[in-house]
Amino acid sequence: MTSRERLMLALNGEKPDRLPCTTMDMMKYWLNEEMGGVSLIEASRTLGLDATVFAPNPPYWPYDPTFSNETWKIDTETWNDGLGSNVRFTFTTPKGVLNMTQTTNAHTTWCTENLVKQDDDIRLLKYRPIRPFDKKKFAELYDEVGDGGIVRTGGYGFQEGPWQDACEMHGTEEMIYAAHDKPEWVHEFLHILLDHKLKFYEMSLKDLKCDLILNGGGAGSGTVISPALHEEFCLPYDKQLHAAIKNLSNLKVIYHICGGVTKIAHLIAQNGCDIYESLAPLSCGGDIESDADMAGIKKAFGGKVALMGGFDQLQLLRCGSPEQIRQEVRRLFNGFGQDGGYVLMGSDHFYHAPKENLLAYVEAAKGCIY
Repeated sequence: MTSRERLMLALNGEKPDRLPCTTMDMMKYWLNEEMGGVSLIEASRTLGLDATVFAPNPPYWPYDPTFSNETWKIDTETWNDGLGSNVRFTFTTPKGVLNMTQTTNAHTTWCTENLVKQDDDIRLLKYRPIRPFDKKKFAELYDEVGDGGIVRTGGYGFQEGPWQDACEMHGTEEMIYAAHDKPEWVHEFLHILLDHKLKFYEMSLKDLKCDLILNGGGAGSGTVISPALHEEFCLPYDKQLHAAIKNLSNLKVIYHICGGVTKIAHLIAQNGCDIYESLAPLSCGGDIESDADMAGIKKAFGGKVALMGGFDQLQLLRCGSPEQIRQEVRRLFNGFGQDGGYVLMGSDHFYHAPKENLLAYVEAAKGCIY
């Protein structure tokens, strides 16, 4: 089978020739350090991985300076400090001003000043422009990947899921407090974000050359919020997004929770997603600790949702021995993959892992035959 055939069969809940083996993207830092700066596609070919490739980032991010217009005027200030390179954004709207700051180092980018600080700030978000995907870039990437794998993408905004997006804008702890103290404001906030995402989907998804689209986020995990909060502030919005995606396209929906899932798997199973990732083990900030936990997740999804993830990229991929890697791949195959519908993948990004361990990871997967 080709990598594309293998991945798509598994993501349809079926059994391919063997266990599909991929990574959840590859960070530029790792590609530079371990692979000589080649692209993710070339690295996947070299290592023998079934590639899952994120589409190029067209300028649909509403904080990109190219979005500046008469209702969402963007100005930036940049400086360097001990943390990295900083960019402070000022967004001037007809009714007020918003500010946020991001910091970037060799590894990644993160928010150091939240966009939404006061309750009324969320009402200024309505002035954000919405620009659709550049479908030409997607088509070019899709053709480049070919049979070597599949193409995935995200959505509109800071993050894909409304709750995750809101946490990025306002702060996770602040959103949890607000969910208890002023739930009406939280729902207003989430509805604003939902409306923008739905409009973006309407503009972008028809005839898009892509396989998977991402939703969710770790701020909605069972190790961050309670099942009750997930049910109220994640589930209804996720349902609407997933229904819209399926109405507008043939894309499969991946629901990503980089954190605890054992207490909320039954809720995720209700949101209409096709695939759940990332099956994070305890060592990676999740809550999957035992074979019983694995069995419970399988039962909750009832064979109706395909699974991706589970491998410890922080410890095993980084510093495990080939034998430890082989044993863990086999354990995951036995626990999640025996009935098909499973793709071996790290539970999230990684920045440090020797090339030799990736090769051992791939070889172990090749030994898991259906």
